Amino acid sequence: MTDISAGSPARRVRPTSAKLTNDFTGLSAIVTASGLMRRRYGYYWTKMLAAPLVVAALVFAFVMIGDSWWQLATAAVFAVVFTQIAMLGHDAAHRQIFRSGKWNDWTSLIIGNLFVGMSYGWWQHKHTRHHANPNKVGSDPDIELPVVSFTPEQAARRRKGPLGWLMAHQGVFFFPILLLEGLSLHASGVRRVFSREPLRRRPVEIAFLAVRILGYLALVFLVLSPGIAFAFLGVQLGLFGVYMGMAFAPNHKGMPIVPATTKVDFLRRQVLMSRNIRGGRLVDTIMGGLNYQIEHHLFPSMPRPHLRRASGIIADYCRAKGVPYTQTGLWQSYGIVVRYINRVGLGERDPFECPLLQQRQAV
Repeated sequence: MTDISAGSPARRVRPTSAKLTNDFTGLSAIVTASGLMRRRYGYYWTKMLAAPLVVAALVFAFVMIGDSWWQLATAAVFAVVFTQIAMLGHDAAHRQIFRSGKWNDWTSLIIGNLFVGMSYGWWQHKHTRHHANPNKVGSDPDIELPVVSFTPEQAARRRKGPLGWLMAHQGVFFFPILLLEGLSLHASGVRRVFSREPLRRRPVEIAFLAVRILGYLALVFLVLSPGIAFAFLGVQLGLFGVYMGMAFAPNHKGMPIVPATTKVDFLRRQVLMSRNIRGGRLVDTIMGGLNYQIEHHLFPSMPRPHLRRASGIIADYCRAKGVPYTQTGLWQSYGIVVRYINRVGLGERDPFECPLLQQRQAV
């Protein structure tokens, strides 16, 4: 396995050619034969039965504690539990739990809309585009954020007036900005279900979101006085956003950016733009399996508990094909993200330019 620090992956990738486009077919055959695509019903049913029980226990504790500043600790627990449940919804949305698409869809709707308060339809549309073209300019919505620039072109448009200083130090502000991500996720979902954009099961999504969001707010303000209630919501939403962001940010931020016109075969498109996070079972649990981002992007329907075993197989295959398999520690990955975003904000041209494009230009 290869450790790749900021700025270095560009020099270790071989140019692609037509004969390489079938490399994924060979890998897929190996992974399928190993049995790693089989369902893990016991694992997921345990989690799905535990989720409502844990939420019910938390609500009971919340009511019993009553109007107290100790509820800020309860808010932190809610943030962690909601994030873990959201990760379970992520698995369902990727068809990891059931063979039936309908069962997975309804599981995602119930988990996302009813338990977490995020629109499944909004998230699915956005996340599907990301999986199809990770880190590709103009195609990946995850590098098209309104407050952070991930490409020099974005930074140049925003580096005017009073925003110039903020842009030059945007890496420092990236993680504090995540305090608003929880509120943004809820708001984006609500905006989507009431928009004119196509959305399957719109009435169901609206009903579930209304029950979750309005019911949750009613509970908070019935139990808590206004001051404590607003503090509770601030802590819960803030930590939820930070946890979600810190689970997703290490996976692609700071990896090569693919120009809009570049065509890359599926194996390299997913592996070169993704980063795995080293760690044991605790890291697997904290990150909901997202620390195996390469495996997840190559086989998004692979059940979460199989990702660890698949990582060794895929790393060996990539090594044999000369494709860098990037893996770092968790804290190292955050450092890479901050340095990369700062370099973009300072105006450096293509600090992580796509390695495939560099080699084609050199030919």
